[in-house]
Amino acid sequence: MFSLSKRCGAEFFGTFWLVLGGCGSAVLAAGFPNLGIGFAGVALAFGLTVLTMIFAVGHVSGGHFNPAVTIGLVAGGRFPARDIAPYVIAQVLGAIAAAAVLASIAYGQDGFDLPGSRFAANGYGEYSPGKYSLLAALITEVVLTAGFIFVILGSTRKGAPAGFAAIPIGLALTLIHLISIPVTNTSVNPARSTGPALFVGGWALEQLWLFWIAPIGGAVIGAIAYRWVSIPKTEQSS
Repeated sequence: MFSLSKRCGAEFFGTFWLVLGGCGSAVLAAGFPNLGIGFAGVALAFGLTVLTMIFAVGHVSGGHFNPAVTIGLVAGGRFPARDIAPYVIAQVLGAIAAAAVLASIAYGQDGFDLPGSRFAANGYGEYSPGKYSLLAALITEVVLTAGFIFVILGSTRKGAPAGFAAIPIGLALTLIHLISIPVTNTSVNPARSTGPALFVGGWALEQLWLFWIAPIGGAVIGAIAYRWVSIPKTEQSS
């Protein structure tokens, strides 16, 4: 067992990598003339960040990189509630640090307008890429985060193939982004939402509440659902 400080350090670097790689692909590469990677490329980038960092430091911290995942694992009986606060703080700080690095890179392009670019921030209504409503954004974030936690719990269950959990988890996050980038720019991760929002300010901070409440609520729902379907009847009645 690694110390709490080492585990939080792993969460910091893992979340840093997720935001730098995922949001960086959206800000720097998605719309690049003639060579832009588009929505599909951004979705893949997010999946790859999680996959690579789970392999790198998952053995240290569990590879959460997301407050909703941490809370979902608590609800799923896989993580101690006493460690929620330090993990979440480390994750948010990692996301902010990555957003700061990304902003410094983006400003290297003449005429870059950070607020005008929206800086990969999450939003609904006028600030949704597809102009989706608050209700649509809420449903999307709740349902997709629930599905993400469901996959995580199933992939890391006792008896699952050892050493392979990062692959379905990374693919699940890719799929989630393919579905929801047009709706909210995809959060399912309050830390990921917080980093860019702090730099955009204004509307991004005003709408940030949704991208904390919906992913966390979805994570708890997903954990409860997984526990319900995965615990044998004999154990449920004992």
